[in-house]
Amino acid sequence: MEPVIAVKNLSKVYQMGSTVVKALQTIDLDIYPNEFVALMGPSGSGKSTLMNLLGCLDTPSNGEYLLSGEQVSEMDDDDLATIRNRRIGFVFQTFNLLPRLSALENVALPLVYAGLSKEARHQKAREVLDLVGLGDRVDHKPNELSGGQRQRVAVARALVNDPAIILADEPTGNLDTKTSNEIMDMFEKLHSEGNTIIVVTHEPDIAEHALRVVKLRDGLIESDQLNPPKVA
Repeated sequence: MEPVIAVKNLSKVYQMGSTVVKALQTIDLDIYPNEFVALMGPSGSGKSTLMNLLGCLDTPSNGEYLLSGEQVSEMDDDDLATIRNRRIGFVFQTFNLLPRLSALENVALPLVYAGLSKEARHQKAREVLDLVGLGDRVDHKPNELSGGQRQRVAVARALVNDPAIILADEPTGNLDTKTSNEIMDMFEKLHSEGNTIIVVTHEPDIAEHALRVVKLRDGLIESDQLNPPKVA
């Protein structure tokens, strides 16, 4: 099986005045279809930089990044934007929902760029809101929803384009423990249905939901191991 993500000798260097910061140095990483991977590490470890590179939000200083066999490390901004819209679903800690739009309209928004009619967009958005358990909240605006419900809307928006990868950056960072576990249980369900999921977190209890944990430190991969199977 070919990896959906293949990273080789990936590095990212930032120039800050006269100081050179090596945020990532020579990262090698393969992630396969239907894996559930947690990227962990302390602040400054490089996990956010790696997430930005994997999500095509930034470009590497050196190295290769193949997404589904396609070389993306040398793409221009327009090509990267197309990849982000069609192949990667993003879930952020702060939800990033538009306050004036309903849950349905927030979820349907990425489909505008796909050229679908309004009717088709709303039909697809209803389907994914049903999937995340919010079929009865489609007309609610973000301020009428709880934090957990808002994150479910954000997950639905990430799913609406049927992306190859779901990339979640600290998706439970603003949620209480009970709601965090509900959101992670939802990611487990999505994984069991065939989705490839990458979660960036600094919380060990969140990483336990993944099947594989990649730990970074000082811009390098410190360890890469499978989580033990859960005991029923």
